[in-house]
Amino acid sequence: MIMQAAVAVVDDDEAVRDSLSMMLSNHGFGVCSFPSADAFMAVIVADNLPSCVVCDIRMPGMSGLELQHELKKKWPMVPLVLITGHGDVSMAVNALKAGAHDFVEKPFSPDRLIDSIKSAIDQTEHKRNQDQEIVRLSARINELSDRQKQVMDLAVKGLSNKEIALSLKISPRTVETYRAWVMEKTGARNIADLVRIAIRLEESDFSTRPRLRSAGTVEDDQSL
Repeated sequence: MIMQAAVAVVDDDEAVRDSLSMMLSNHGFGVCSFPSADAFMAVIVADNLPSCVVCDIRMPGMSGLELQHELKKKWPMVPLVLITGHGDVSMAVNALKAGAHDFVEKPFSPDRLIDSIKSAIDQTEHKRNQDQEIVRLSARINELSDRQKQVMDLAVKGLSNKEIALSLKISPRTVETYRAWVMEKTGARNIADLVRIAIRLEESDFSTRPRLRSAGTVEDDQSL
């Protein structure tokens, strides 16, 4: 059970808010409720974000879809679960394609909503951990010299030490030294680990991720 994960319930129907708040509290969640999306957006701050937002899709003022847009723009790390009536399913599907975690169609069972919230929180936490790992890997790669980055680039392409030496016009022994530094800095245990690290960095969407250098662009072969 997820204990005291903060779930924000946003619904203009007081009875629905009270019912959802009680149900979520009974399942071990911390709950805060709001009568409108505008009221919710007026108090949300960076250092106190909810673990998940459960929101009705149709409300006076800002709708659930408009709230999704605002969350995506300001707090994209906060997952959104929409509650929708039968006539709103097509809108909810579009919201899902635009980044909402899930939509739950009325009438819904408590288990259906609880499972969706837990899934949203788990996936967000997993993504956060992955992002933090990418930041750590990027920092390690950025500590490498230009020549070390060249050696890493060629190594993950499958070139042997001898082939890397020929490509960079340095000795195989020097390649071994650079390669050892690369393995130590990245924490890679073997070339397979190094390849996986390179793939993760390449697939990440961090604008600050390191770019490995092309061979032959560095003149100083002696700098480690």
